[in-house]
Amino acid sequence: MQEKKKRMAIIASKGSLDMAYPPLILASTAGAMDVEVTIFFTLYGVDIINKNKYGSLQVAPIANPAMPSPVPMPNILGMLPGMTALGTSMMKGMIKKINWPTIPELVQACIDVDVKMIACTPTLEMTGVKKEDLVEGVTMAGAAEFLNFALDANVSLFI
Repeated sequence: MQEKKKRMAIIASKGSLDMAYPPLILASTAGAMDVEVTIFFTLYGVDIINKNKYGSLQVAPIANPAMPSPVPMPNILGMLPGMTALGTSMMKGMIKKINWPTIPELVQACIDVDVKMIACTPTLEMTGVKKEDLVEGVTMAGAAEFLNFALDANVSLFI
C-alpha cells in the first residue's frame, strides 16, 4: 500500500519584503522534499504573487523593533521620511550578503516544485488586482478551496 503524501498548508497575509521570505522558503523547501504544498495568499500577501509588485516589496522599520540596525534607534524614528527605503536597502544588503534568492526567484522555485498558489478571490475584488497581474500559474479561489486542502494537511502555518 502506497503511503499518503505529506501536505503543508500555508496562509500568507503579509506582503512586505521580510514577510514574503518565510512562506516561500518553507513552501519551496517542502516541495523539494516531495511534500504537497498549497499557499493561500490573502490581504497584503497577494503582493507576493503580483508580478507588478513582487520585485519591489519593501520592509517598513516602524513597528518592527527586531529589525537590526547599525545604530540603536528608538522605534519612533521609523516614521521619518526615507526610513522605509533605508530599511529596505539594509535588508536587501543583508539578503545579498548571504546570497539568498530574490522574491521573484523564490516564487519561480515554488512553481518549479509544484507548489499550488491560490490568490484569495475576495482580496482580488477588494484591491482591484486582476488575473493578468498575477504570476503565471496562480489559481484564483476563495477560502473553501484552500480549506479543502488544508483540512487534511500535516502542517498548517499562518504567516
